[in-house]
Amino acid sequence: MQKKLHLKISGLIVCSILLIGCEKKAEITFYDKSLKSNKISCLSFIPKDTLLDKELSKLYHFNQNCPYRLELSYKSNIVCNSPYNAPQKATSEFPNAFIALEVKKGFSLEYSYYKDLTHKPTIDDLKDGFKRLKKDILKN
Repeated sequence: MQKKLHLKISGLIVCSILLIGCEKKAEITFYDKSLKSNKISCLSFIPKDTLLDKELSKLYHFNQNCPYRLELSYKSNIVCNSPYNAPQKATSEFPNAFIALEVKKGFSLEYSYYKDLTHKPTIDDLKDGFKRLKKDILKN
């Protein structure tokens, strides 16, 4: 009886670890570590003719003269046939899209927000990413 209980508890722990480990979190990278303490006061952005670019233009007053340039990239319907991903594909939803926000100064990458997605990037994904970017590097 005690052995069965032990097996059930072990099974619950393993399932919990798998579910927690598969949570899709954004990857934040500060290439310029000084941005953590010296936040910037402006961003420039040149929107393309897409829904997400237009929505991003509404979220912030971009200054085209600012040396810090925001770049938005995203893609969906990505197919990965690598056998190395087979265990993850079998046990969880495998990402097939991403959204990325990068801040550059000249040709130098200063900050990056990247998130794998299991769905086509949405306006809410964009808003979440930009909210995090603002918190991380922009002055209020």
